[in-house]
Amino acid sequence: MLDTYLRDCAARAPEFRWAPAANLHLTVRFLGHVDASLAEGIADRLAEADLRSFDLRLGETGTFKRGRLARVVWLGLTSGAEEIAALAAKVEAECERAGLEREARRFNAHLTLARARARDGAPLPELGPAPELDAWQADELILYRSHLGRAGSVYEPISRIRLS
Repeated sequence: MLDTYLRDCAARAPEFRWAPAANLHLTVRFLGHVDASLAEGIADRLAEADLRSFDLRLGETGTFKRGRLARVVWLGLTSGAEEIAALAAKVEAECERAGLEREARRFNAHLTLARARARDGAPLPELGPAPELDAWQADELILYRSHLGRAGSVYEPISRIRLS
């Protein structure tokens, strides 16, 4: 269902780069360009923490805008937002403990669907309602290394942390 929705959105809004369904993920914290040992140390400490699983359900489509132009199209959450925010706070604390600067932006749980091709954004036509998908259990936190290429990002799992 999500594949169909993304294809329909891409046809309606070609001014945006739509993510392949296989690349969709909820970003808890972006580390940026850091040494692999630093990232692995953060993952190791998180694996030792008592991180709990929780249920998630996707909600409605939204955008991050610059003025009237949309820069990012996303799906929000109708359930699990508080739990993922608490998880993000624990990840943020470990990042700070490792010496990384605190994330400047407030955490906003969302699934990024597309980014505007133009740097300043683009007008977004009506996309129609997002599909209603079943809730699922978030039972794993994955540390990814992203490789940027012409066809988009490729995500390589570095560490998998079970949520109990």
